[in-house]
Amino acid sequence: MISILLFLATCFLAYANGANDNFKGVASLYGSRTAFYGTALGWATVTTFAGSIASIFLAQTLLKKFSGKGLVPDSLVASEHFLLAVVMGAALTVILATLTGFPVSTTHGLTGALVGGGLLAGGTQVNFAALQKSFLVPLLLSPVLAIVLGALIYLGFRFVRLRFGVTKEWCLCIGSDERIVPLPQPGSALSLQETAPELSVMVANAGACTERYAGSFVGVRAQHFMDATHFLSAGVVCFARALNDTPKMVAMLLIVKALDIRWGFAATAGMMVIGGLIHSPKIAETMSRRIAEMNHGQGFSANFCTGILVIAASVFALPVSTTHVAVGSLFGIGLATGKANPRVMMGIVLSWIITLPCAGVLSAAAYWLLTRTTAV
Repeated sequence: MISILLFLATCFLAYANGANDNFKGVASLYGSRTAFYGTALGWATVTTFAGSIASIFLAQTLLKKFSGKGLVPDSLVASEHFLLAVVMGAALTVILATLTGFPVSTTHGLTGALVGGGLLAGGTQVNFAALQKSFLVPLLLSPVLAIVLGALIYLGFRFVRLRFGVTKEWCLCIGSDERIVPLPQPGSALSLQETAPELSVMVANAGACTERYAGSFVGVRAQHFMDATHFLSAGVVCFARALNDTPKMVAMLLIVKALDIRWGFAATAGMMVIGGLIHSPKIAETMSRRIAEMNHGQGFSANFCTGILVIAASVFALPVSTTHVAVGSLFGIGLATGKANPRVMMGIVLSWIITLPCAGVLSAAAYWLLTRTTAV
């Protein structure tokens, strides 16, 4: 019975993860008006599922690391009650953040849940040295690295663009407006006002028109080249994120001997997709519109930075948060362009700080209830 509950709870954690994380890789596509919301979400869904399936073969080291070994006593790692409490604590934390529109880290949630449940169950046996070295250091450094690298990558790409003579252009907005004009009425001494179509022309900023790149790059129209690379980079981020996150959740199922772990991967991948399709709007608004304004090139730079850092973390088995990296990249570019929103960023950072203790408390409470229920 506990094994079934653990499997269902892990599926719910995957659902919460997809709801909070799936759109993060394509946020710049939507924010820069490169793609509509539905198109961006569809691309995120396909590439996220591909990354989850690929993690079966490419991320076995993370699968072992997030089983909890080395952080809490082996007796707890082998306890289905303990792992169920950890999954419940992390899942509830992430879904609550999603419903309030805060992009948080499932990695952070799992880490906090492991520590909170471990402190209640094992007391001082939690390995805080391992926590600091293997978990907290990468999690704390990743957003700082992303801010710096994101700004540098954007400035580098901007320099290359100018060197190749690719300039920006603004579209000319031409349309028909309905305006009230005086028209004489036969047989009357009065002139009544009626509506008549009138041609309007304006040159405006990106909020009214569309900023595009003029000229060509390596023989291809600059705007087409930028759109293609932007989509590609967004897909890479979603793929890399799923590659890094999926094994962290599937690790909770290693103890279920009756389950082929490949089915655990498949179930996790499916629930991540469903969560993203249903619960992405609030996270999309925060990531795409509130952290920083961006154009095509800035969005591409943010995705490029995020992809590099997350893929490197997967290769070297560092449990970085894709959320921290993606948000850091966007904010770093916003600082470089002067369009960052520090107030929103401070709120997001506060949610990151709260995630660890929140997951820990919920995990400890769940473990206490489970052990009391079993005892009765």
